[in-house]
Amino acid sequence: MAEPTIVLAGGGTAGHVNPLLALAAELRRRHPHLTLLALGTTEGLEADLLPAAGIEMVAVPRVPMPRRPSGDVLRFPGRWRRAVAVAEEAIARGEAAAVVGFGGYVATPAYIAARRRGVPVVVHEQNARPGLANRLGARFAAGVGVTFAGTRLRGATLTGLPLRPAIADLIAAREQDAAVARRAGAAALGLDPDRRVLVVTGGSLGAARVNRAVAGAARALLDTDVQVIHLAGAGKDDEVRRSVHAVAGGAGESSYRVLTYLPQMEHALACADLVVGRAGAGTVSELAALGIPAVYVPLPIGNGEQRLNAAGVVEAGGGLLVDDDDLTSAWVTTHVVPLLADTARLTDMGTRAASVGVRDGAARLADLVESAMNGAGT
Repeated sequence: MAEPTIVLAGGGTAGHVNPLLALAAELRRRHPHLTLLALGTTEGLEADLLPAAGIEMVAVPRVPMPRRPSGDVLRFPGRWRRAVAVAEEAIARGEAAAVVGFGGYVATPAYIAARRRGVPVVVHEQNARPGLANRLGARFAAGVGVTFAGTRLRGATLTGLPLRPAIADLIAAREQDAAVARRAGAAALGLDPDRRVLVVTGGSLGAARVNRAVAGAARALLDTDVQVIHLAGAGKDDEVRRSVHAVAGGAGESSYRVLTYLPQMEHALACADLVVGRAGAGTVSELAALGIPAVYVPLPIGNGEQRLNAAGVVEAGGGLLVDDDDLTSAWVTTHVVPLLADTARLTDMGTRAASVGVRDGAARLADLVESAMNGAGT
């Protein structure tokens, strides 16, 4: 009997695309002849990442809900019908056995189209506070996976976040021999594996508050013989370099590395003793799964989801939470510098973080997908 087709719907940001790709890898591992078809947009990261992963993508029109009176209100019904029609055509063409949605603009029309065709839906919600698309999809889904235990969605099962293959591989390497994994990561970045490593990141776009607060404390950090990998974000790295040079001089530049971003983030995480950064679902999930302590600085805008994302690991003692407004160079000097010097506390925090980390999220979500397919009689 031929393997079925699974339609994956999600995109726009790495938060949606990465778990989609992780699930795809797990499904392919289990079912080598499985056909995967993705629904995405031409504007998001998926337009490049999905074809690179060998997954055919059908472009669905991006139809955001109008939030104020304008011509978009009049055009919305027609655009919405078109988006649903495109999704339904793709689902029908592939004779899909299930549709798996990860939220975002593409997921809503995919859920509606699947329901019209009687195809079971599986929803995965990455954030602690679910978005509108997944709240809708969960009402009639055959399975609902959530990253965080406190997420309120109908019929939710805790699956954790499907982790990127590079992170899953790092987890396995650390379980086999953490010291060897650390040395390999340090070597890839030109770091000394015997010295402590602080990783600073605000995501692909960086975080101005995090950048300024940590860079302004460069002298205090370097005085404790810490190595810093600071991922400043696009267009923000020069400012950070100038700030570091102003407080630490040229002598500290070899130990305080400023990069725009790091494509192979797994190298930094392999040797990180502490991370300072935002509390996106991916960051929190990966650090907890790896057992890496962190100082989380939730994004101060939006619906407060980042604070909720970090709540579980912070409550377990695996991280610290500091408001964006409170993060200053003085705070870093007072709290982060002593923490980096306290090996016993860092080790304990790492153990506590790992206690709430989920390392098999892709497998758990794949189980939900297979259950939905079996329930549909496939």
